[in-house]
Amino acid sequence: MNRSLKIGMFGFGCVGQGLYDILENNEGFRAELVKICVKDRTKPRKLPSRYFTFDKEDILENPEINLVVELINDADEAYHIVTTALKKGKIVVTANKKMLAEHLAELVALQEQYDTALLYEASACGSIPIIRNLEEYYDNELLFAVSGIMNGSSNYILSKIFNENLSYHTALKQAQDLGFAETDPTLDVGGFDALNKLCILAVHAYGTLIRPEDAFNYGIQSLSVHDIQFAKEKGYKIKLLASVRKTQENAITAFVIPQFIKKEDYLYNVENEYNGVTVEAAFADRQFFMGKGAGGHPTGSAVLSDISASRYQYKYEYKKLAQHHNIRYTTEHQLEVYLRYHDEEDLELLRFTEISEKYSGKNFNYVIGIVSLKHLTHIKAELASRNIFIAATGQKLNQPQELVYNHATAAKELVP
Repeated sequence: MNRSLKIGMFGFGCVGQGLYDILENNEGFRAELVKICVKDRTKPRKLPSRYFTFDKEDILENPEINLVVELINDADEAYHIVTTALKKGKIVVTANKKMLAEHLAELVALQEQYDTALLYEASACGSIPIIRNLEEYYDNELLFAVSGIMNGSSNYILSKIFNENLSYHTALKQAQDLGFAETDPTLDVGGFDALNKLCILAVHAYGTLIRPEDAFNYGIQSLSVHDIQFAKEKGYKIKLLASVRKTQENAITAFVIPQFIKKEDYLYNVENEYNGVTVEAAFADRQFFMGKGAGGHPTGSAVLSDISASRYQYKYEYKKLAQHHNIRYTTEHQLEVYLRYHDEEDLELLRFTEISEKYSGKNFNYVIGIVSLKHLTHIKAELASRNIFIAATGQKLNQPQELVYNHATAAKELVP
């Protein structure tokens, strides 16, 4: 059944304006934008004033509006808007990954309780339809890992550094001027944005709810010319990667960390504001998705996809969450990392269990070795305060024998 949609939208920034442009230029799509709630009363806008309101109740209490699109930056206010709308039986489409990562269990329960739908394709990886694919295409797959570049702002900065030899601060300023990075870029360059997206993807990939505070994230804000020179001499690029992967039977782990990428890796050529996601699975093997992860029109297209799907009563089934496979989250995992450090105290902080390479110079010291992800999670605040840089080497450790599947072995596991 193709239902008639009357939309109330919160926020008219980059994504909101992008969505409006798409709606206006999409022939054959029947949906009426009834009202837009905004905060700034003085900001000039390209639409007539009758479209706008400064009172959220004009949307939430309007029985005519049956779909709410939430596109604001404030995660706490977004939570109030989304929960109120769901309780009133309205369909909700949101792009707020922080709000979702922190409250997803409650939101899943609310949409079931009030028999409505919460859709959020635009919350992870911009224009890449990764949530829908994990939810539907991979619904019965044995997934080994979902990993990749999930923040367009940090990838834009790193691309400019490696491809155009810009300094970190110059590249960051460009990203801010283009609207890819906020005035305070901490969420992007600190790996928090990618971590929130990863927590959302973990639910659809493995049916496991992960709290952001329980996972390790480390960003690129401590990157120096020494790290860039090291990577270039080895023929690598540095990308900020997010990864959720199976580590052993009925256990997964998740982390966000800069990583050295080799030329033969798909992600090596994912540049600027683009995102790239690799899905590793037993039957489908390795598949790669790439698309713009930032910008009004790319993200707006993902919002439009959810709006379009809602016309036909589409909702996430959360099959893996409902199957109760009891896949637990763990930080009992080993990583091989590169550490650029200042003094021996920095080196001692990481508690390397094994060191394979070490260099000490007048202005530059580094070590490559194996560390515990659990320990990294405990010390991440102190790592950031010391302004030292770490990056994964890309070597896969803790790969239990049961995860080294061939297709025949995987097929046997699915036979009752």
